[in-house]
Amino acid sequence: MHSVDALTAHYPTPHEMVVRKQINRLDTYARSLIEVSPFLVLGTVGPTGTDCSPRGGKPGFALVHDDHTLILADWPGNNRLDSLRNIIQNPLVGMVFLLPGMGEVFRVNGKAKLSTHPDLLERLSDNGKRPRSAIVITVTEAFIHCPRAIAVADLWNPEKHVDTASLPSLRTIFEAHVALSAE
Repeated sequence: MHSVDALTAHYPTPHEMVVRKQINRLDTYARSLIEVSPFLVLGTVGPTGTDCSPRGGKPGFALVHDDHTLILADWPGNNRLDSLRNIIQNPLVGMVFLLPGMGEVFRVNGKAKLSTHPDLLERLSDNGKRPRSAIVITVTEAFIHCPRAIAVADLWNPEKHVDTASLPSLRTIFEAHVALSAE
């Protein structure tokens, strides 16, 4: 398909309630879901492509500042800075919050900026450590997403968890990918 018109003609029109569930702020219900989520995937777009970066912490690690502002501490990681570079060049972001044990996911979209303001970093500190920066998101869309993908994946079923003994170690994969990138 090469046009939005062709795409929408190919699919049924979504139910009015599916469209109307999207709001432009973080209400009490949105806050309650974000506050219990220990994991999200942050999607960004930059000049060389897209990035989806996992973010996690204790439930509530994504801080709801007010109805229109969400703040993520950027803790030390691999220092690739893929998401952060993208945000500087294109502020549009999307987040999918996972809610362990629930089928639904919570989606938030908005515009992000980076901050190194000392007061904000102090507010985000954990066990006496401050993050290097914070991602401050102005929320433009928020909505609960249906549970179909989680249900089909049977994601929370311990009997379906991956048998890590049957896979190569992460070290093996890492070394193989480093070698491939040198070719």
